[in-house]
Amino acid sequence: MTGDAQATGQAPFYMASGAEVEIFTQCHQRHLAVMLKGPTGCGKTRFVEHMAWRLGRPLITVSCHDDLTASDLIGRFHIRHDGTQWQDGPLTRAVREGAICYLDEVVEARQDTVVLVHPLTDYRRMLPVDKTGELLEAAPGFQLVVSYNPGYQRMLKELKPSTRQRFVALDFSFPSPEQEARVVAHESGIDAGMAHGLVALGGRLRTLQDQGLAEVPSTRLLVHAGRLMAGGIEARQACHTAIVAPLSDDPTLVSAMRDLVDATFV
Repeated sequence: MTGDAQATGQAPFYMASGAEVEIFTQCHQRHLAVMLKGPTGCGKTRFVEHMAWRLGRPLITVSCHDDLTASDLIGRFHIRHDGTQWQDGPLTRAVREGAICYLDEVVEARQDTVVLVHPLTDYRRMLPVDKTGELLEAAPGFQLVVSYNPGYQRMLKELKPSTRQRFVALDFSFPSPEQEARVVAHESGIDAGMAHGLVALGGRLRTLQDQGLAEVPSTRLLVHAGRLMAGGIEARQACHTAIVAPLSDDPTLVSAMRDLVDATFV
């Protein structure tokens, strides 16, 4: 879990593919919580970073997991040599400071932890802190944003309808090939031709999902390969290391992916 506020200096690079910037801005102005839905590595986190910069708000990010407790979000008392001292958790800090609080992969958190956000997502905009007896009203500028990958939904990894309906939902997917190539070139430093080659490879590899590939290559993986290539690593070796190896250990799938790499970068 990370709970540090992000500085709002240079704008994080983000290339809009629709009306998501305008919708998010309206949600922030009108105190609406936002849910980002989309596959791993398609730009959800970068989008939140970009919007925090545009809106001039600090960003506090929490990476959710199975062991995330209420105390992890709200805060806890710490024992010191001279007694006990209360320390705010990241959600409480965001509420006090008027920051954007981003719960990344929220479905990984326990349900009893997720329900803590309910009073912050309606007209109340309040956070009860039971251990201190406080009832905090969200400072101006506070906004709650959550994200998840619908592809990983399971019976026990699903947001309750009562939680889902508290959010405005934005659907994310991989960019168009032309747009994705521009992102890869910008983020990795390779030229446009090599970026288009990586994107073409990514498109071919994504068709293997129907053949058992659990996770398709994200834009992030293409950027990783591009950065290796920009550093002088041969294209096929960069793709094998940065794309193929992280995606699967299955010999059949690995062989199929390697063949596609070799066919793309002759």
